[in-house]
Amino acid sequence: MHVSMLASALLAGVVICGCRSTAEPMRSSPTAEAPKLSQPVTSNEPAAIEPTGTITLGDALGLALMRNPGLKTFPYSLRAAEARMLQAGLRPNPELQVEIEEFGGRGERSSFDAAETTVQIGQPIELGGKREKRARVAAASKELVQWDYESARLDLVREVSQAFTAVLAAQERLALAQKVLDLSQQAHSAVAQRVQAGRDSPVDALRAGVVLSESRIERQKAEKSLVAARRNLAAMWGSSEPAFAAVTADWYEIPLLPPVDLSPESITANPDVARWEAEQRSRRAALDLEKAKAVPDVTAAGGMRRFEQTDDSAFVAGLAVPLPLFDRNQGGIEEAIANLGQARRQYEAVRVKTLAALSQAVETLAAAREEVTALKSEVVPAAEQAFDAVQQGYRQGKFDYLYVLDTQRTLFETQARYINSTEAYHKARADVERLTGRSLDTESNDGGPLDSIQEPLSQVK
Repeated sequence: MHVSMLASALLAGVVICGCRSTAEPMRSSPTAEAPKLSQPVTSNEPAAIEPTGTITLGDALGLALMRNPGLKTFPYSLRAAEARMLQAGLRPNPELQVEIEEFGGRGERSSFDAAETTVQIGQPIELGGKREKRARVAAASKELVQWDYESARLDLVREVSQAFTAVLAAQERLALAQKVLDLSQQAHSAVAQRVQAGRDSPVDALRAGVVLSESRIERQKAEKSLVAARRNLAAMWGSSEPAFAAVTADWYEIPLLPPVDLSPESITANPDVARWEAEQRSRRAALDLEKAKAVPDVTAAGGMRRFEQTDDSAFVAGLAVPLPLFDRNQGGIEEAIANLGQARRQYEAVRVKTLAALSQAVETLAAAREEVTALKSEVVPAAEQAFDAVQQGYRQGKFDYLYVLDTQRTLFETQARYINSTEAYHKARADVERLTGRSLDTESNDGGPLDSIQEPLSQVK
């Protein structure tokens, strides 16, 4: 075989097949331009600076959206989806075929003197628009990644809001426990003096000592709960040990919220619902691709054949066409149809489930607000007045110590309930905002943290 003949055959095959797939993409394909990938995620990121002092909810949300370890995985998923789009737009590779005949036999064909050598290149040609439909499937896959990121972002906003609320509640409980401890210490000293003066029974001193010990225990529990809540909040931005000193907010300010729409349109901004519309588009594109696979592809081949016996050469050409007698991709089409039907049912199931969860969250929010309002305006002030009156009466000898203890317990249980109901209100509000995908803030049309903090996926590294 001559080297010049082989080179000529290769060149002829390339010209015949027109294999330009890697240099000139199909004009009508949606992948006409190679997609631009996200900026690479590097491991030599500068060390993050931990927030110190007192932080707000906006500070916590900003830190979490920029540094949450879970969100940092999505750029990789996006890059993988973009790579699938790139791969889906490529044509199949050509095939080089070398065939030697009429050699190694007997007589004059015992050597290569009578051999026939054929060198050709074949190019598979996809029919049925497979390349365009592959690109649509890949583009739909990228859209699903973006919806999944939006769901994860809103989940994080809710988790940060609720963790921030838990820290606020823990701070209030610690302050209340400290107040109870201070009052218990004062009461213990006062009772001790009255017992020493013979005005109270020694049993009252024992009771006051028990109450003081219980107050110390509750204060220690509240302090440990605050430590755990602070660590949980810091974990939202990937920190194992919080450096901030405290959190601050107008926690007890409970504004009158606008009524929440419970119609199906109220959850259109929820990415958990919206992604299933994209999922249906993705599965329709997959069905179109499976139908296109039923159309057989052809392979055009061309090259040269050399006859060693006569020292002649000639062009050869061929066309291979599969006969779809048995395999017409029936199974793939049926599977795609089933997957599309499943996506429709899942979309309906998610809508129903989300609406039910929203209805329950709205009821919880309304009940919590009513309880907070009643406690703030009626119950807590009345309990404080009763406690002040009993304290004065005790100092004047009108009430015994048991009555003081009972009134004090009622007051602090009421204040603890006030803290609990306020915490429940803020957590329920975060749930409603997550389910609707919108903020309930009435001060601006742009809403609150859900709308004001929008972190692009390409910047979450």
